[in-house]
Amino acid sequence: MYTNVNLSAPIGALLFLGTAFLIVCLVLLLIFSFLTKRFSLTKLGASALAIIVALYLSLLFLFSWTSTEKVLARGEEKYFCEIDCHLAYSIMDSQTLKTLGTAPNQLSANGLFRVLTIKTRFDEKTIGPTRGDSLLYPNSRVLIVVDAQGKEYFPDIEAERFLRGLNQAGRPFITPLRPGETYQTTVVFDLPADIQSPTLLIHEGEFPTRFVIGHENSLLHKKTRFQI
Repeated sequence: MYTNVNLSAPIGALLFLGTAFLIVCLVLLLIFSFLTKRFSLTKLGASALAIIVALYLSLLFLFSWTSTEKVLARGEEKYFCEIDCHLAYSIMDSQTLKTLGTAPNQLSANGLFRVLTIKTRFDEKTIGPTRGDSLLYPNSRVLIVVDAQGKEYFPDIEAERFLRGLNQAGRPFITPLRPGETYQTTVVFDLPADIQSPTLLIHEGEFPTRFVIGHENSLLHKKTRFQI
């Protein structure tokens, strides 16, 4: 199974929340000790804060260092851990077009449009024993095409708006779904005609994930991308 983490998501979340709680408590202790001029307590609190931050960052960099780059072939799935279940993403289709639509209602690319059809699947085999059949509301998703030189390209907003007007855009990535359900989303990139070895990265958009140990968004962590 290819996932967006290399540490169990519940463990990563608990470590993040627990460490954040300790840091807040120690900062409050430092403020209290400084205001009451208990400088021995200030020194103790500062030392404890430094140790906790150092340990956490060490673990974060360790899991980033042990992660590996992966490029998935057409149809292979990348799982996103949602604490008590998993969503799987895969590329179902990829088309290269100069224009979208039909004359006279057309939109032309500066280079070439790369139209990707992406499948979202709620794997019912990954749900926790007490979760039930309730709706899952996915976190935000960020999509980036990366070429052989590392240059990044983002979805073409105008082209996607154009497809929505034609009712060809599919369903948004944040559409809620129940265990076993799937839907498809169409994403459009305007890429240079001579682009070399483009791959697609799908990752979470929430900023706190950058500080979660083992998360793909964390500093220096390797990525799992898709061939397009």
